[in-house]
Amino acid sequence: MNCESVLHQIEVAVQTLIKIISKLEEADLQKRPTTNKQSIGELLEHIAVICEADWRISKEATQEEMETFYSNVSYKTLESIEDGLITNFKSLKNNYMKLSDTELLSRTTSYWGVTYTRYEWLLEILAHVYHHRGQLHSILVHSYNKDPRILMFE
Repeated sequence: MNCESVLHQIEVAVQTLIKIISKLEEADLQKRPTTNKQSIGELLEHIAVICEADWRISKEATQEEMETFYSNVSYKTLESIEDGLITNFKSLKNNYMKLSDTELLSRTTSYWGVTYTRYEWLLEILAHVYHHRGQLHSILVHSYNKDPRILMFE
């Protein structure tokens, strides 16, 4: 298994998210483009926690454990969001680089019943981060005319 390549792509997403964050102001975090949907700040907080949350899910954390985890997350400023992105990515990378090929091929089941190998969970994390990064970019461009004008891919 080549986790290094997948982790590199997650790192690319994290680095581009940091560039997007550098173009924002604290007031942007409160903007809510659609009623009853996440604000930009809430979306960024969710993105910042994906690497850690999805790692825990891949380790078969229970719904109650995840609810407790999420209730203790608080990234309310641009700086804390950036710090969370970096810290949680580094933790994910460290955790995955310690896994053997046998562990990467072992299957685990989420609390809602989806079963993947640990390697498939890593691919899911990559897709999850890229999905929300694209969502953030679209919100900024189409709802607020705030194109960050950065390369989204290498």
